[in-house]
Amino acid sequence: MTIKEVSEKYEIPADTLRYYEKVGAIPPVTRTASGIRDYSEDDIAWVELAKCMRAAGLPVNTLVEYLKLFKQGDSTFFKRLELLKKQKTILLQQQQQIAETIAKLDYKISLYENTDKISDNNKD
Repeated sequence: MTIKEVSEKYEIPADTLRYYEKVGAIPPVTRTASGIRDYSEDDIAWVELAKCMRAAGLPVNTLVEYLKLFKQGDSTFFKRLELLKKQKTILLQQQQQIAETIAKLDYKISLYENTDKISDNNKD
């Protein structure tokens, strides 16, 4: 697949794909004899991982660290596992914070929906 096709399919700007490759968040992409990016299935798998992790809020430098460890081989298996576990813990903490925020919003919304007029005393 070309960079344009990958960009469109995964809704990631081509510049972002180039950036991920440049900083090492994804491995160097397969290229044609003329040097044009030609994303292989392996390349696509890395793009999918990057998209998933970024959508979850993981920083690019975490992806870079993960890829560095991956390239070092099986000897880094437990380091990669710990990196992923740490990120999961962070996401679970964020999930808890979001749940608490949603509960507070639900409460506030219910106050507005269940009263005809909100008084100044009800602004907390």
